[in-house]
Amino acid sequence: MNILLLGITGQVGFELHRTLSPLGTITAPGRDELNLLNEQAVTNYLAVKKPDLIVNGAAWTAVDAAEVHQSEAWRLNAGLPEQLAAYTKANNARLVHYSSDYVYPGTGETPWQETNPTGPVSHYGKTKLNGDRAIEKSGADYLIFRSSWVYSARGNNFMKTMLRLAESKTELNIVADQIGAPTPARLIAQITTLAIHSKLETGLYHLAPEGETSWHGFAKEIFGLAGKNTKTYPIPTSDYPTPAKRPLNSRVDMSKLKNALNVELPHWQSQLALTLREYLET
Repeated sequence: MNILLLGITGQVGFELHRTLSPLGTITAPGRDELNLLNEQAVTNYLAVKKPDLIVNGAAWTAVDAAEVHQSEAWRLNAGLPEQLAAYTKANNARLVHYSSDYVYPGTGETPWQETNPTGPVSHYGKTKLNGDRAIEKSGADYLIFRSSWVYSARGNNFMKTMLRLAESKTELNIVADQIGAPTPARLIAQITTLAIHSKLETGLYHLAPEGETSWHGFAKEIFGLAGKNTKTYPIPTSDYPTPAKRPLNSRVDMSKLKNALNVELPHWQSQLALTLREYLET
């Protein structure tokens, strides 16, 4: 299988490169080799490489910056997926793409199902939703995985930010009314590989660990596992204003994925322990 992996320098892309290797020959261009913001460059690259499977780990993930750099965020999160889906449809290939719980309005307390109405509250969320819709309308063979609160031992993420702050701060105020499931990039890559190998049916699936917590709860667990003495105090979202509005309810229901693959998903706390250990050992 000829696999094109995009986003190799990102958290998910790095993990995908490790797990996808047994499935075929991977081409994973960096930014210096392929400018994903350039539509024609992507078209030319696809024409040369002719992939059977495209795994799109590339995205604009800076939620607040997306409010300012709207065209770049739109290109990477909406335009690029549409372009990849068109190639996939025309060449009888398959596309794997990653989305976000930010496509939902973030209201209530019930975990979102794939069939629930969407309603993003930020430009980032809107770009991700438009990317999803473009893929779904393309008629291509695709898998879309919607995750929440992605982090890893690499890149910029909440876990690493908390550990950095703990080096100089004895107390931290952390948002406690946004609820979701911290999702390690490693788990996303593992499930992706299983789904491809199992020939999972075309469609949209939620992908996250079991359980739920707040950012405050996440931070407390990080500090506890890392042996940090930093005290944390819960605050409401209203006390921590950001350029982009955040959803309060980031819970997602994974029943569809679990039933389709016949798997049980691990708890977020056990996944944090694994990711933290990997980070501390590097």
